[in-house]
Amino acid sequence: MRYPEYLSAGGTIGFVAPSFGCAMEPYRTCFENACRTFEKLGYRLDLGLNCRADEGIGISNTPEKCAAELMEYYRKEENDVLISCGGGELMCEVLSHMDFEALKAAKPKWYMGFSDNTNMTFLLATLCDTASIYGPCASSFGMEPWHESLQDAFDLLTGKKDAVYGYDRWEPAEAKESLRAEETPLALYRLTEKKILKSYVGHSAVPAEKKLQFEGRLIGGCMDCLVNLLGTRFDRTAEFTERYKKEGLIWFLEACDLNVFSIRRAMWQMEEAGWFRYVKGFLIGRPLCFGQELMGLDAYQAVLKVAGEKNVPVIMDVDLGHLSPMMPLITGSHGKVSVCGNDISIQFS
Repeated sequence: MRYPEYLSAGGTIGFVAPSFGCAMEPYRTCFENACRTFEKLGYRLDLGLNCRADEGIGISNTPEKCAAELMEYYRKEENDVLISCGGGELMCEVLSHMDFEALKAAKPKWYMGFSDNTNMTFLLATLCDTASIYGPCASSFGMEPWHESLQDAFDLLTGKKDAVYGYDRWEPAEAKESLRAEETPLALYRLTEKKILKSYVGHSAVPAEKKLQFEGRLIGGCMDCLVNLLGTRFDRTAEFTERYKKEGLIWFLEACDLNVFSIRRAMWQMEEAGWFRYVKGFLIGRPLCFGQELMGLDAYQAVLKVAGEKNVPVIMDVDLGHLSPMMPLITGSHGKVSVCGNDISIQFS
């Protein structure tokens, strides 16, 4: 696994938009304020042409132009790290115009983003053996002041931190939608819900007072994107897991548009493809459909039908994904996870 150099003081942050750009509110205002914040911190900026574009369908521009920007900005020397402008819907179409062999041959560079950006963070690790950060997109840094999760993400980029911890409270979807509207784009998270982790080993719930510890190579992302990649020419996940089978894999997974049945189908599909063959543990983020139950199936049993058969720790409702705040994770790194009750820490090495 190749690890990029950290962002140094006074370095240059590159911004790209292989998924949505920051062309509409509230993302435009958030991005502009994020840029001002980074400049106040002493960093230079290198903005791709698609950052403010709204010419594509589900992404900022045409797949060809998005791929060209991403290839150029990843390989150019004028920036030191890349932060994606946002998530979106059809970044998968950009992959058809990417050259991952060229990215593998290039000097490794930190790339940070989540959701649709799984198409880059996951493939950098599995195709290029290059670590990346599954973390917030650029517009999130427009918040004033930063939530500690944003500071954690930036501290990973700058090398000031090698571990992350869970947060006490989280923001439900309805608060997220109503709070950060066009009128209040820079609003803070409305953290009304107490974080309650649900821990299992196999199918059995773990008592709150029992401490769980496990380690392995961190890999994963948004399930919506992962199952879309499965079986394509970009899917070399089985080869990746074979390379790291001695230390094993920790799969971190979260869901955006999937309902509980879609989550269960996704888990089945990844299992049948052999992705979980050497799993040492699962970190499952709160799904956007949190609390949903359909025909007697909830999000916990949607995951445990497969994960529970592995007889490894399964930690659910982790601060990961679309219901803020989210712990940034270094995809491709070796992670040591410690969980006790509602406390979780992940050490990267």
